Amino acid sequence: MSVLLLDVGNSRLKWGVLDDDQIRRTGHISQQKIREQGLAVLTTRLPRRVDAVRASNVAGTSFGTRLSGVVGLHCNADIHFARSEKRGWGVTNSYRQPRRLGVDRWVAMIGAWAETESACLIVDAGTAVTLDAIDDSGMHLGGQIIPGVETMLGSLSLATSDIPLVRASSKHVAGEIRMFGRNTAAAVREGTQNAVAGAIERAIRTLRSNGYDPTIILTGGGASRILGVLDEAPLHRPNLVLNGLAYMLENAQ
Repeated sequence: MSVLLLDVGNSRLKWGVLDDDQIRRTGHISQQKIREQGLAVLTTRLPRRVDAVRASNVAGTSFGTRLSGVVGLHCNADIHFARSEKRGWGVTNSYRQPRRLGVDRWVAMIGAWAETESACLIVDAGTAVTLDAIDDSGMHLGGQIIPGVETMLGSLSLATSDIPLVRASSKHVAGEIRMFGRNTAAAVREGTQNAVAGAIERAIRTLRSNGYDPTIILTGGGASRILGVLDEAPLHRPNLVLNGLAYMLENAQ
C-alpha cells in the first residue's frame, strides 16, 4: 500500500510517500510559493499513483478544503485529515477540549512516543515554536507556544523605528556561536535565537527537577538554526509529523 503523507504548516507544506513501512520521496514547498502560483505548483511535484492520502493541516479549513479537492483529483484518492483526540497510540492529551490542541502537535507527539516510549520533550521550530512534554506513561504534561525566530525578527522591525528587518541565519554550528552581537543585526539575530534556546533549556531543567529524564526531539523548518545553540544535542527528526501520520496509519485504532 502506497500512501501520500502531508504535513501542512503555516509556512511550509511537507510531503512523503509511505511505501513498505518506509517514508520516501520527501519534499517541501513554501506556502508563499503556493499563494503566488496556486496549488498546481504543488501537484506537479506529487506522485499520482497512491492508494490513500493522510494529512495533518494547521493552515486553516479553507486551505484544507482547496487542498482536498486539488490533491484528491490529482491522486484519485480522498484525503483523510488527522484530528487531535483525547487519547490514542499510547499518548493521552492533557487538554480539557482535546480538539483545541493543534493537530500537528498531536501527531508529532505520537511520532515521538512511537520512537521513545518514555519521557520526552518535543520541540517544533516553525513560525511558532511549540514545546510539548510527555511523561513515562505517555501522558501529555502540557506545552508552550512562543514566536519562532523569523516571527520575532519581523515583529521587532514592525514595532520599532530603528531596528531593520533582520534575516535569520540558515543555521548555527557548534563552537561558532557569538552570544553578544557587535552590530544591531547580529544582536537581534543572537537575541532571538537564544530566546528560543533559553525557553527549551528551561523546560528541560524543569522536567529534570521534577524527576523526568526526557529525550529531546527537535523538528520543524527552523530546527537547523537552534541545533547548535542548545547545550546538548537533541534527536533531530525533520519529518516527525510524517512519522506520526505513518504510525497512526500502521496502527489504526
